[in-house]
Amino acid sequence: MDFDKITGLTITFVKETLAHAEAGHDWFHIERVYKTALNINTQENGDLLTVALAALLHDIADSKFNDGDEEIGPRTAAAFLDTLGIPAGVILHVQQIIRNMSYKASLSGPNFSSREMDIVQDADRLDAIGAIGIARAFTYGGYKNRIMYDPAIPSNPNQSKEAYKNSTAPTINHFYEKLLLLKDLMKTSAGRKLADERHQFMQLYLEHFYAEWDGK
Repeated sequence: MDFDKITGLTITFVKETLAHAEAGHDWFHIERVYKTALNINTQENGDLLTVALAALLHDIADSKFNDGDEEIGPRTAAAFLDTLGIPAGVILHVQQIIRNMSYKASLSGPNFSSREMDIVQDADRLDAIGAIGIARAFTYGGYKNRIMYDPAIPSNPNQSKEAYKNSTAPTINHFYEKLLLLKDLMKTSAGRKLADERHQFMQLYLEHFYAEWDGK
């Protein structure tokens, strides 16, 4: 089966599976990450099939929407890829990327690394910052019924994995606890270049947010 056939079937599977997903983690998020990962890969020369499949399947069953089950994503991805006859080594690689690429996973230390993971992880993190990252943050905050901002609740950028997973802090705190930290965590040169502009946009947004909050 050729690359286009494999990715086409995978796209169909992802679209159907995520048809009713929260808007920040829906097919359009996957599509953006997929396109960005392919773009970064033109400069980083990772294995194209692994990059494509990991990007398409990285949020196929996000643990935060599945009672905290951190293995449901890798399991779901492997079961699907097995039906396509994907080689076992590629499936295992895709599983490891899905298992280890999230920000919360990084809080417990690196457990796996590869060029392909760097590419897909950077693409996913780029979608968490900038204009779309801001929109996604407030979309998820609304989904969880969180307040936008409370000056009396300080942010905590040095959280453990468990504290991060269980946080119910205002959405603005999320900027300091994750989003503004991502620029310096980019692994690829293309990712770092794209992250810099998006990071600056978030900083400008926060300046305006606080000014408007204070009635200025």
